[in-house]
Amino acid sequence: MPVRPLLEPVYGVLASLLFAVIVFGIVCPLLLLAPTLRMRRACGRRGVRLALAAIGIPLRVEGLAHLPDGPCVAVANHASYLDGLVLTAALPGRFTFVVHDGVARWPYIGAVLRRMGVHYVSRTSAREGAAKTRQLIRQIQEQGDSLAVFAEGTFEDVPGLLPFKQGAFLIAARAGVPVVPAGIRGTRRLFGGGRRLPRWSRVEVEIGPAIAASGDARALGRAARAAVLQRCGEPDRDGMSCAGDLL
Repeated sequence: MPVRPLLEPVYGVLASLLFAVIVFGIVCPLLLLAPTLRMRRACGRRGVRLALAAIGIPLRVEGLAHLPDGPCVAVANHASYLDGLVLTAALPGRFTFVVHDGVARWPYIGAVLRRMGVHYVSRTSAREGAAKTRQLIRQIQEQGDSLAVFAEGTFEDVPGLLPFKQGAFLIAARAGVPVVPAGIRGTRRLFGGGRRLPRWSRVEVEIGPAIAASGDARALGRAARAAVLQRCGEPDRDGMSCAGDLL
């Protein structure tokens, strides 16, 4: 239920402590110990849902039927540090996240993400980024992997959908797989905008119809961004401008 403004600071402190205990004290150790990737991803998905429920945050996921049976690249907007957790809880365990390599150096979290099979992409080395892109294309084609990418590559305190990077769409175009747009709503209010404590908010993930495979990466990017913009509930910032980096 909604939290009254006068109680928001109290809720923020209690919710932060409870969420941290569940995620960092219970779920993350289980992820480090679980023997198989399938078990780790199932644990992560259920653990995030449990943590959100424990602090009274309802998570609603719509459109799972739009996910193709085969490999695809899911792209979503990015408004908060919690988006990765939310999308982990929303998507099936067959999705592998692609994040920038700076996260790999975070104490504890970097190790947990590696156990979850996350792919790291360099933001500073074009050569390493290109090599990772080729590797991801091969894994989609040969192993049937599905990827999840925050196509803006970052988020800012000011609300709005930023221009998309082109890398996710280049991968989809070259691998010949569809792109699935997803809009995340509520995480900016929950823990965005430079906030130090969370606020109560409903969180919703709306998955749109898959955009058919195409060899035109820019066309895929334009179509995906329009679909995400329609679902994320935030204003358009700077229109469509695909940069060359993956993230």
